Amino acid sequence: MPRLDDRRNDELRPLSLERGANPYAEGSCLVRAGGTLVHCTASVEDRAPPWRKGTGKAWVTAEYAMLPRATSERTNRERRGAGGRTQEIQRLIGRSLRAAMGTLSFGEFTIRIDCDVLQADGGTRTASITGGCVALADACRWLAAEANIDNPFGRLVAGVSVGMVHGQAMLDLAYVEDKDAEVDANIVMVHPDRFVEVQGTGEAGTFARSELTALLDLAEMGIHQLFAEQERVLAS
Repeated sequence: MPRLDDRRNDELRPLSLERGANPYAEGSCLVRAGGTLVHCTASVEDRAPPWRKGTGKAWVTAEYAMLPRATSERTNRERRGAGGRTQEIQRLIGRSLRAAMGTLSFGEFTIRIDCDVLQADGGTRTASITGGCVALADACRWLAAEANIDNPFGRLVAGVSVGMVHGQAMLDLAYVEDKDAEVDANIVMVHPDRFVEVQGTGEAGTFARSELTALLDLAEMGIHQLFAEQERVLAS
């Protein structure tokens, strides 16, 4: 079955990582993956959370939000705090970005990555991780120069969605594919070949071990392409 955008099943959507998209933040990246657009900023705070006080260790955390008209129908702002789905996504992004750090033993700082979805067409959480990593790398570079410490950033982290759609394994699902997927998964890896998160669900059926292996292989291939683009952008 051909995909609506004529991509191959093993092809990523067109990717753009605009580094330094926010002139005020210590690190930022505007990430576009097909029709998904996420603005990621990394802010450095010169204090750690209260439960880190006295440890000499920093913390990296994330917040995620979707603008009311990021989708085809308007959704209300979460003015009373993040809902359950949002909290789960924030935890995933935070875990993934902490995995990118070489160390957290560089003083009592907080690096907060805000991921705001401007336009959603599937894969918003994985795009947030991929773009958030670029923002985090620049924030760590800024902090190293400002505080005269070694750069605490360790390695790249990126994520991508995969799924079984009409019986076929597909990479980087757009919304129309994701909503019809029998199986969908979000895969996160750190460079070069370690997994941070494998979230897979049989949405409309079960899946075989061979299908899971095929999805992991697709995701790993796609994430290596994301790593290459992150490296290119951070070297510019």
